[in-house]
Order: sequence, then C-alpha cells, then structure tokens
Amino acid sequence: MTFVSARSRLLILASFGVFSSLAFSASTRATIRYEIRLDHPERHLFHVTMTIPDVAGEVIVRMPAWNALYQIRDFGGHVQQVEAFCGPQKAFTEKVDKQTWRIKGSGTIKIFYATYWDEAGPFASQLNSEHAFINPAMILLYVPERRSENIKLSIPNPPENWRAVSACSRGFEVMERAQEFICEAPNYDALADGPIEVGKFEEFRLSGVMPEIWVVIHGDNWSKKHVEEDLRRICKYELKLMDGAPFERYTFILHIGKGAGGGGMEHADSTAIGVYSDEYLPGVAAHEFFHLWNVKRIRPASLDPVDDTKEQYTRALWFVEGVTNTYGSYTLVRSGIWSKEQFYADLGEQITELEGRPANRWQGAEQSSLDAWLEKYPLYNQPEHSVSYYTKGQVLGDLLDILIRDRTGNEKSLDDVMRSLNANFARHGKTYRDSLDLRLTAESVASGSFEEFFTKYVAGAEPFPYQQILGLAGLALRTVEHRRPALGFFVEHEPNGPFAVSMVDSEGPAAQAGLRAGDVILNWNGGEVPKRIDRWLQEQKAGDSLKLRVHREDKEITLEFRLGEIKEILYQVIEDSHAGEKARHIREGTLRGETSAVAVR
Repeated sequence: MTFVSARSRLLILASFGVFSSLAFSASTRATIRYEIRLDHPERHLFHVTMTIPDVAGEVIVRMPAWNALYQIRDFGGHVQQVEAFCGPQKAFTEKVDKQTWRIKGSGTIKIFYATYWDEAGPFASQLNSEHAFINPAMILLYVPERRSENIKLSIPNPPENWRAVSACSRGFEVMERAQEFICEAPNYDALADGPIEVGKFEEFRLSGVMPEIWVVIHGDNWSKKHVEEDLRRICKYELKLMDGAPFERYTFILHIGKGAGGGGMEHADSTAIGVYSDEYLPGVAAHEFFHLWNVKRIRPASLDPVDDTKEQYTRALWFVEGVTNTYGSYTLVRSGIWSKEQFYADLGEQITELEGRPANRWQGAEQSSLDAWLEKYPLYNQPEHSVSYYTKGQVLGDLLDILIRDRTGNEKSLDDVMRSLNANFARHGKTYRDSLDLRLTAESVASGSFEEFFTKYVAGAEPFPYQQILGLAGLALRTVEHRRPALGFFVEHEPNGPFAVSMVDSEGPAAQAGLRAGDVILNWNGGEVPKRIDRWLQEQKAGDSLKLRVHREDKEITLEFRLGEIKEILYQVIEDSHAGEKARHIREGTLRGETSAVAVR
C-alpha cells in the first residue's frame, strides 16, 4: 500500500489469501451467495442480500473491524436496516455487538441490509452517480466458522452503460436478457482480496507483457501513452527481477483525476490506485506491483492468518512496506523512468524526513511496525511521537543492499535476498518469522553475520551510519540548511467532511492569535480551504498573513496572524568523485540492478 507522496506515511494491507476464481461458471460449489444492488447510486447505499444454506438453529454473521489500513474502522457502523428470513418467515435477528449479528432459524437463511459508503480512494468504498468502487470486506458480512466455504457474488442490473471488473471476472454475463456481473471465489478471504470497479471506464491490456496485465481507468487527467509505457516498464522489470509472475492475470484499477483519492492498495492479483494525475502514477504503481511478492506471497507469520476482528500486531512492516518502497525506487531508476539524480534526490528526502523527526532517536523500525495501529491518532503522527516504518524501512533496505554488495564484491545483493525469500518461503506456501528469517536469509546470501545490523538499526534505534555505508557505494551525504514557512497548527480532514484543527503549536503565531484545537475552518483567506494545504504552504513565505474564519461553540470567529518560520536540515545524496573502483562498481550495480554474477535489465 502506498500514498502518492514519497514522504507520506503509507498505510497497509488487506487480506492475505491468494485469490483464485472462476468467472462465469455455473458452479454448484459456492455455498454462500451475495447479491449487491446499486439502485439509486446517488444515495450511496449498497443493498446487499446474503444467502446462507444449511443453517442449523442459528447463525452468527460478522462485519470486519478493519481492512486495507492498519486502523480499527468498524465497518459495521455503516450498516443499516438488517433483517433476515428463513423461507417466507421473518427470522429473529439480534445485534450482539458493534460488528456482529445473530439470526435464528434452520435451512437457508437470507439476510438483507444496506450499507452507506461514499469515500474516494483505494482504502474505502464508494457508490455515487459516476461509479461504484467496492472493497468487499467493507460491505459484506461473513460467517466466522464458515469463511473457508466457496462464494458466489452477483451484481444484477447495474445502471445503464455501466460495466464491471475485478480480479475474479472480466465483465458482465448476460443472463435471461439482463446484465449481471458474476464472480466466484474459493472462500471469503479470497473474495475480500478482489476489489470491484463498476461504472464507465476505459480498459486495455498492456502489450509486450506476459502473463496478461489489464488496466482499468476511471477518471480524467491522464494519457494512455504515458500510463501504458510507465506500467509496461515497471511490470517488465519487476517480473524479470523476481524470476517470473506469481499470477495468471493481473488488473490495475486506476482512479485518476480530481476527487480520485490518493494512494494504492495491494491485492493478490490486482491493485487499486488513486492519483490526481498520471504524473504521480509510476511511484505508486512500482510500489504496489512489487507487493505481488513482498507481503502478498512473501508473508510474515505474524500477519497470517488475518484476524479482522481486532488489531493484529507485527514487527515486520518496516520490511513489508519500507523495503517495498526501496524496490519502488529501484524499479523507477532501473527501468529508466527516473534518472539517477531523481533516485538520489528521493533517498535524500527519505533521510531528511527520518532525521527531522525527534522520535527517530528512540523508535526503532520494529517498534514503529508494532505501533502502526496508533496511526489514526493525530498526536501519534507528529514528529516527536513516531517515525514511519515506510521511511525507515526504505532507508534500511538501501543500506542493507550496499552492505551485501560490499561483503560479496558486488556478486550478491538485496535482490538475491528477495529471490531467496520468494523461492524458500512464498513458493512453498510458508511464512517467515519476522526479522529473524529476514536476517538469516541476508546472512545466507552474504555469507556473514548481520546480527549487529539488525540489533542496532532494526530492533534498536541507534543512529544510522550513513556516511560509512553510503561511502561503500561511492556516495556521500551532505547537509543544507533550509528555511520554510510554518502554519503553527495541524488540520484533520475526513473525506467530504470539514477541515478541523487537530493541534496548535503553543508557541506559534496561530496560538497567540487564539486558534484552538477543535476549531472548524470555514474560510481561508477569503476563500475555500486548500485541498492540499502542504502545497499551498510551499507557495508562501514566512511572515505572510493568513486570515481564518472558524466555527467554535456555536459561533463564528475571525482570526488573523502571520506565518511562522521553521529552520530544517536537508540531506542530499551525491556521488563521491574520489570513490575507489570497488565503490564505483557497487554504485553502478545498485543503480542498474546488476551484480558481477547476475544482470537484470
């Protein structure tokens, strides 16, 4: 999973079942059926019918508490109008807790309910007059003790001229003169791992790539030429890197343009991505496609099987997400989408972000992984309270790669670690023991111990020896002092909701002007609140005036103050002109994805 900005905190994953399905078959294996109706899409209500056969006395059904993000999101709160029938008779239905219902009856039980969703982006679901995007785990109840049974899902009579696509089906099936989208999955987890797009979209297959990769795009502000060329380069490189495809058919579901949401979410045979324009697509796509291996198949034992009823803790997110970031940047430079200068600039940004957070002095990569469930709280996300396992993991991946190359004379690399994990764990359906098996695999590849590296920098929070390790690859790190304007407060914004002040710097001009946490911003310098406040701030100068009109305790207040200033240290990765031959060789190997023994182009 990823957000558009390389410096943003990425958020992570859905379920881990490897998705296999049979489209359009008249299967009798599916024991539990779902029908999703999209009537009156402008009302944002999915109308769901769930049919459960072979019930003896009563059945418990549950809605996941989390999916796509490491946050307890309580999807049951979206559900309304639950009722059940046993044959023609209405069945006794009781809500047990915020995500669980009990229905009494025997034989075949039918449950009817509606669930409200209108949130853009790959981490949510949405139904409006333009399209429907469905993350099944967010709208479909399941039977806890029967989630391994076969599933059949249908979407009958969608709005006129709407089509549908997902990892389990290629389109609509015509049944008795009516359009009906049908797919089958071997179990609930497989169904949950296959997002569905319904609406008017463009679809094409990537040429020159095998197995089949399809691209589905809803939105605007994109060029087919650019999208196709970027995705082709990304997919061909990563498939070559990892010795072939782990799928028979793959689907990119892309939402591009205004209101598309931001970021990407990985799935076993697909990804859903939202970006403002195709300019931002490569960075997200390179990350999400590499998740085909790292997390969807190369999986930590601490996240398998998925428990969607409560927090599921792991120490491995620095590798799951952070090292996937490493390979996102490697893919872009090695495929020619980025220049080497762009690669260096990105690595410098990651180090700047990491070193600019006071919490980096005490929060290690493993602890950051464990604390992922705190990310929904604004306080936790502030620099004093946390570092991102995405950022820290990406830098760790780069440093570990250089060390492996140095120890082996550039004959081995982190690429060999990934291929070894794929061969020894993923292809045998085995999970790895978080950081332990990662360390042991790196040691096997490099023929030497990495215990000190993992103890100090993965489990611990000791300062990274940047200059020492980067020097092994003919690189150096320099610092530049930078001054930038500061708001002096932080803002929260729910999709389609107001902008609310979440925290105010007690020493800053905003606080001195009277701004408080909880204030809802109605007006910003005489107009609407900028959709991207960070981008707006980049165009301002320290000392510029900001006038806010806020709502507080049933009254409106106007506040005016001047922007403050922050001094920060920027880190820049540069080539060392005095590097030796071995270091230059390692540098070129890192940029090109090559070793003395293996060349990947």
